[in-house]
Amino acid sequence: MTAHSNRDAKDRPRVAVTGIGLVTSLGQGQADNWAALTAGRSGIHAIRRFPTDTLRTRIAGTVDFLDTEPLVAPLLSERFAAEAAEEAVAQAGIGRRGDFPGALFIAVPPVEMEWPQRQALAEASGQNGEVSYAGLQAAAATRRFDPWHDLFIFGTVAERIAERFGTKGSPISLSTACSSGATAIQLGVEAIRRGETRAALCIGTDGSVNPESLIRFSLLSALSTQNDPPSAASKPFSKNRDGFVMGEGAAALVLEDADAALARGATILGYVLGCGEKGDGFHRTRSSPDGAPVVAAIRASLEDAGLSPEDIDTVNAHGTSTPENDKMEALGLAAVLGERAGQVPVTSNKSMIGHTLTAAGAIEAAFSLLTIRHGRIPPTINHAVPDPAIPLDIVGQARDVPVSRVLSNSFGFGGQNTCLILGAEPA
Repeated sequence: MTAHSNRDAKDRPRVAVTGIGLVTSLGQGQADNWAALTAGRSGIHAIRRFPTDTLRTRIAGTVDFLDTEPLVAPLLSERFAAEAAEEAVAQAGIGRRGDFPGALFIAVPPVEMEWPQRQALAEASGQNGEVSYAGLQAAAATRRFDPWHDLFIFGTVAERIAERFGTKGSPISLSTACSSGATAIQLGVEAIRRGETRAALCIGTDGSVNPESLIRFSLLSALSTQNDPPSAASKPFSKNRDGFVMGEGAAALVLEDADAALARGATILGYVLGCGEKGDGFHRTRSSPDGAPVVAAIRASLEDAGLSPEDIDTVNAHGTSTPENDKMEALGLAAVLGERAGQVPVTSNKSMIGHTLTAAGAIEAAFSLLTIRHGRIPPTINHAVPDPAIPLDIVGQARDVPVSRVLSNSFGFGGQNTCLILGAEPA
């Protein structure tokens, strides 16, 4: 990275990235993930952790090489977060082990007791037929289930990660649906810009592929039912797309005040140049079909970065492979990019790793930074039947081009939209 003033045009500290950690169904670590992603290899496969015989969707991008006991979302999410953070903190070379000199912002999935735990509690009530609340209280009073109390509290993952890495201040847990991972990064950026901390550990993690979540998304008709072959199910921006595929994983970024990073001799991997958010409140799950909130979020990120649409080299799309979302995102990009909409390369990592939900924004930000560092745009696999209603330049094969700035989009249920602009150099 070349020398620049380390305050931006708004006289705020520039925010540098000095560490990246990744866990997805493609593998563990930057190297394995990047090699698989740019090779167009899919991490989506048949679900093996629970029976799926009677389900319409039987595939997901689960991370099967890491497990926990019991195999539940909070523990998996914690495990993925810890592995990603270990890699990011080690690469950053910041602080001493267990003494991270900054704040923790972590996006975690919504937490509730899962079916095996509910069944055990119901059986412990000793009741036949309908289980009453009084019966559940009696079962809980035996104290056999005390460990579950902490396990299924929303803030537990953050508290355990904070204790493990020795982050400073109260850890921040957050959930803004599918934009959560990007929101965690945004909060870290804002804290550094305000001078509240010189460093931030920002994580998005999700290990919530379980029967109940799969069935709930299926009841919303949100999931792909093209189970065979699993690798072909997620096809963002294709005419024959029919829904998203659930995925798992985590990404961690170490963010620093650029002055502080350079003063300690850190290698700067890139910069978070801008963050934009917009809530639309259109519907509990659907996004506004005219794309207006998406347009506002993208424009807000550009304004925050002090950039124009012409400065964006490529887009890492939200690209879920659902009919409505992909069309809405394409409309939003066309409105912002104008005549360049068909010329700016667009890719969706979800074609290979599925939709990692709470973790998606962080994982895709990490891949965007690797795109900048390696000068290679990963492909959107399965784009065999282009949608004529989406006249974008969808990257079908890995493309080697110089990339200085990436727009990374994250759009969540309930109209929670967050966009990040990542750059090789300060704007």
